[in-house]
Amino acid sequence: MMPAISRTVTKVSTFSAWLSSICLLGMMGVTCIDVTLRFFRHPIPGAFETVGFLGALMVAFALADTTLKGGHIAVEFLVEKLHSGVRKWLDRITTLVLILLFGLLTLRMGGYALELKEAAEVSMTLKMPVWPVVAGICGGLGLFVAVLVTRLTRSV
Repeated sequence: MMPAISRTVTKVSTFSAWLSSICLLGMMGVTCIDVTLRFFRHPIPGAFETVGFLGALMVAFALADTTLKGGHIAVEFLVEKLHSGVRKWLDRITTLVLILLFGLLTLRMGGYALELKEAAEVSMTLKMPVWPVVAGICGGLGLFVAVLVTRLTRSV
């Protein structure tokens, strides 16, 4: 049962990384086009908003896959001096704290997305609904928590 869940989380994380890449390409495209059009005195209205939304989504969508691949920066000059058994327990405790912290953050972001949807909150320039962006961030964080849970269950 657990290997199937782990495989599913890995596949969804890979898909999420592709979404993150698309967000990055969108950010680059909007920025390049906006800078070029500014030269001709016709900037893109809402370019700053769009790049901000895409940046937030890019980070949220990249968290899970980066964690699976061990791509985060780690400063281990103290930890590497510890006994391997102590390091394993420290990693488990750190992962558990991350699960709790980001689990609560995911729940709060989901609630905030619902609040924004009910209030019909829109962005200042583009007047587009904000809740889908917050919901996307919530999804990325939730997937990150799922990756952490599968990592913790594998280490036990």
